[in-house]
Amino acid sequence: MKVLAMTPLRQRLIEDMQLRNRSPVTIEAYVRYVAQFAKFFRTLPEKLTPEHVREYQLHLLRKK
Repeated sequence: MKVLAMTPLRQRLIEDMQLRNRSPVTIEAYVRYVAQFAKFFRTLPEKLTPEHVREYQLHLLRKK
């Protein structure tokens, strides 16, 4: 089984949600959503901008 190293951004996301007392299921979902977002643009999450967020939201609305 291959184990992937956790990026600093993913670690920060998880820690911030733990500080906010989010459930493990919620944290897992958010990590998955960020991965889907980055996959849509075929780039790393840290390279995405607020304009990418807007474009992705429009994509999700059209996909509905």
